[in-house]
Amino acid sequence: MQQSGVPYFSQWETPGMTLPVVAGGTQALLGDPLWRHSGAETVEEYARWAVNVCGMACLKMILAARGEIHPTLELARACTGYGGYVVNEIDASIKGLIYAPFVRFVGDRFALAAETIIAVQASAIPDLLSKRRFFIASVHPSIRWPEQEPPAKGGHLVLVTAASPETIRFHNPSGHDPASQADVTLPLAVFDRFFANRGISIDG
Repeated sequence: MQQSGVPYFSQWETPGMTLPVVAGGTQALLGDPLWRHSGAETVEEYARWAVNVCGMACLKMILAARGEIHPTLELARACTGYGGYVVNEIDASIKGLIYAPFVRFVGDRFALAAETIIAVQASAIPDLLSKRRFFIASVHPSIRWPEQEPPAKGGHLVLVTAASPETIRFHNPSGHDPASQADVTLPLAVFDRFFANRGISIDG
C-alpha cells in the first residue's frame, strides 16, 4: 500500500518515549523534553494524561489531515467536557476513551460525522473505509510487535487509513520506531489477532 499522506502524531510529544514508558511506566514521561507542546500546564499533568490519549492522537491526525493542528491535551480536555473521559481526582485515574461521548464531541466541535462500531469483523473494515475516510480501531498495544501473540485484544486505539481484503494500513500513536508508527502495513489476518472488533468510523 502507498503512504497515506496523513500527518503522524505520537501520543507522546517525543515519539521515541514508547520504550521508556513500556520499561518504566508513566514516570518516564516526566523526562519528555517536549511535554509543553501537549498543552499540559505541568509535566505531571502531561505524564498523567499521555498514557490515556491514544484516541486524541488519532483525532489530532485526522484534523491535521485537513490542515488543523490542535494540542493533544486541549483535545482531551474538551472531550472530557462531553464525557469522553471520566477523571477521578481521588485516585488520579482516567477512564476513556468512551466512544459515544467522543462521537458527539467531534460532531459538535469539528463537524466530523462519526459512528461507534461494535461486533465488527476485521474483514469488514474495507467496507467501513468506503463510507468514511478513517476507522479508529481498538487493538492491543502490543501490535507494535506484530510477531508476538497478544495476551488480550483491545486497550489501545490506532488510526486505520486504508484496508483491502488482505492488508491494512494504520498510524499507531504508541509505535516504538518509525516502522511501527506511521503507515504501518500488516496482513489483515495479523491485525485481527490484536483487534477487539470495535472502534469508531469517522470522516476526515
